[in-house]
Amino acid sequence: MSSKPTPLFQSDPDDGENSAIVSDRIRARLKQANKRFHANDNIAAFVKEGEIDLLREEVTAKMAEVLKSLVIDTENDHNTHETARRVAKMYLTEIFNGRYAAAPAITEFPNIEHLNELMIVGPITVRSACSHHLCPVIGRVWIGVMPNEHSNLIGLSKYARLCDWIMSRPQIQEEAVTQLANVLQEKVQPDGLAIVMEADHFCMHWRGVKDSDSQMTNSLMRGSFLKDANLRREFLSLLTKKNS
Repeated sequence: MSSKPTPLFQSDPDDGENSAIVSDRIRARLKQANKRFHANDNIAAFVKEGEIDLLREEVTAKMAEVLKSLVIDTENDHNTHETARRVAKMYLTEIFNGRYAAAPAITEFPNIEHLNELMIVGPITVRSACSHHLCPVIGRVWIGVMPNEHSNLIGLSKYARLCDWIMSRPQIQEEAVTQLANVLQEKVQPDGLAIVMEADHFCMHWRGVKDSDSQMTNSLMRGSFLKDANLRREFLSLLTKKNS
């Protein structure tokens, strides 16, 4: 009796650094370092040079099996013949790139002029995916910063780069805003930080209730924005004027 063929990229039983399967090797490093690797975590520090290409090949093979299980004839259907490879590339280097790429380089400048007035950046268009169904999340982000004399200043484009890096992961909106706030707090060290995000969630538009009009809006306030009601109102009122 002939044995069953071994599936491509079958998980290695050792699940360690010497595994032939690249995802096993990366996972082993994360576990060895006791690091979390949830959908919205960045794991770039544990991916070695050249492994993204190997991971793309692994994901391609496994995505081909998913398409096969969906009873799609990818061999004879010219529209889906390269779908598995395209999807693998899309996940690893585009829509989930924030998991596998290191943080963008951000140059920080000292606040020489001791600026201490409200600054608002936005709206910044952001694109993400919900971690429940991997459906698109498309929205806008506004960032309010109240600097102090010890704060660092970063270029306007860097806010957009950081947003893209954080949002390019599977996640829920509330956690994404918190992650963005944590990064900005560390980089800028302001007296106050405020973030508002509004987004369309295609897990509602595309499936389930199929409600095309619903949006989710959430806000996060820290420091002086949390303590000073007048500052908070000023920030929110300026956003209202920009949207009117």
